[in-house]
Amino acid sequence: MNQTTWDIALFEALNFDGGRLFDALMVAVSGVIMWLPLYALIIYMVWRKYSWYGVAIFVTAVAVAMGMADLVSGIFKHSGPFRAIWPDFPVRLRPMFNDLVSDVHVVSTEHGSYGTVSAHAATIVSLALLSSYVIRRRWFIILMSVVVVLICYSRIYLACHFPQDILIGVLLGLISGGVGILIFRWARRELLEA
Repeated sequence: MNQTTWDIALFEALNFDGGRLFDALMVAVSGVIMWLPLYALIIYMVWRKYSWYGVAIFVTAVAVAMGMADLVSGIFKHSGPFRAIWPDFPVRLRPMFNDLVSDVHVVSTEHGSYGTVSAHAATIVSLALLSSYVIRRRWFIILMSVVVVLICYSRIYLACHFPQDILIGVLLGLISGGVGILIFRWARRELLEA
């Protein structure tokens, strides 16, 4: 995949050395532990609105949506089999390993070499879209929007993805989240309203 000038320039503007405290915060934002209370809140809100049957349907729809997002993202990160068949398979190095980037702030290099599609962006956007559709509260939609922005930015700060990788991940998340919504609507209609 070609590296565009705006993508590198925007990455270099957003990636900086924020010091050890900011580094630790961005690592936490990119992790799972920090978000456990949010996941519990989502389950609680779905339970209040739809009972445990609704939670079961919701969790199934989320698993499919996030699984789809993660699977497709992974194809671009672990593309060895595809590159053997298709040498020009559209992958590119993460910013931390890319020679086109100057003065990159790297917190950790414990990542795969390629990052064409951000799985973090794809999965959090699919969760945000699906849960916002199900919960339908303005404050919750704002909360999920802030979470999406924080997680997506953390991937740039940590030099794991270029902005273009984030945008592709967001697009993938919208598609997989849309699939999750369709599953939730269908299952709710078939199981809860039958």
